[in-house]
Amino acid sequence: MSSNALFDFAVITIFARETLEGGIIIGEYRTVIMRSSWENASITQKQALRAVTVSALLAALVAVVICAAVAIPLAILSKDFDQDTAKVIEGVSKIVAAICLLQLSLKMPKFFGLYYSKSQVKKIQNGEIIDETMDSQGMSLRSIRFNVAWNIWREVAECGVFLIPFFLNREGIMSIPLSAVVGVLVGGIICVFIYYANHYFKSTKALTIFTVFLFLTLATGLFTGGCHNLEKVFGYTRTVYVIQGDFWSVERLPMTIFKPFGYSDTRTVLQICCYWSFLLFSLILHYFKYKKCMKPPVTRNPGDQVEEMKNSTQEEDIAGTREPSDNGSGNSNNSSLGDIEIGELEESEADEKHVDACEV
Repeated sequence: MSSNALFDFAVITIFARETLEGGIIIGEYRTVIMRSSWENASITQKQALRAVTVSALLAALVAVVICAAVAIPLAILSKDFDQDTAKVIEGVSKIVAAICLLQLSLKMPKFFGLYYSKSQVKKIQNGEIIDETMDSQGMSLRSIRFNVAWNIWREVAECGVFLIPFFLNREGIMSIPLSAVVGVLVGGIICVFIYYANHYFKSTKALTIFTVFLFLTLATGLFTGGCHNLEKVFGYTRTVYVIQGDFWSVERLPMTIFKPFGYSDTRTVLQICCYWSFLLFSLILHYFKYKKCMKPPVTRNPGDQVEEMKNSTQEEDIAGTREPSDNGSGNSNNSSLGDIEIGELEESEADEKHVDACEV
């Protein structure tokens, strides 16, 4: 770690990377909530947005308290910090987060209203008629709180774990505040750009594909990074390639921004196997989910369909009663107009006779 009076590049990198991960999760959740239909949902849009904000703040606060409770006793009692323990904790947390993000990516099409819910799929399989007006996005306060709180807690806790060596060695402590601010700004700017880029998607399907792609790549990167952390503790596999140059270093800006998505300047056999196997497994799950829960291109209210059928049958009945008179003449439109003109002439002649009778 490089120490400086005011800035430390390692601290900036840590906070930028973790802010990017947490910001993407919060931003995508808010996008889903803003674009979903809440007409018949069990919760309101305002409650869902509030749950995201409150869960993120509380999770960050709890993570800060836990990190302080761990770091202060370590700094007082001992200066020895087991790096292997930190790597194992970080690796396991990343693997759990990857699984949670994969589950979240599978739910995104349902949140946007493109997939049927599990209850609706069961009704369809049983031959029952489902009501399209009923809520199918399946979002609940419990799921929102868990997904947001777990991921934000993990990101803040990782920052705390990375900073513990600074406190134990008492090197570069003065550079942490400003470096953290710069890192949060760098990661936050990228998150804001991604968040507002979502608003330019007019098509719900395009926005869903983008969101699922973002979560899938993030989950794949986290799973690969978690397994690589365990590899650092329990032994490395063979290194396949190494990209030379400080610019390509995964521990330095700008390429460290892509680390959450699976980027690394070195690749071991375990990293390659974990990355492609997890990505392939995720795509297979999405394929089966698509085949099972995808809604038809056009889904309408069953009540509207019944009303439309009634109107069509009434039109057919009316057309059936008119067919004999219309087919009797060569041109149905001309004959109907002729009947109207004859009727008007007869009425005018009757009126004239009535007036003459009154004069007499």
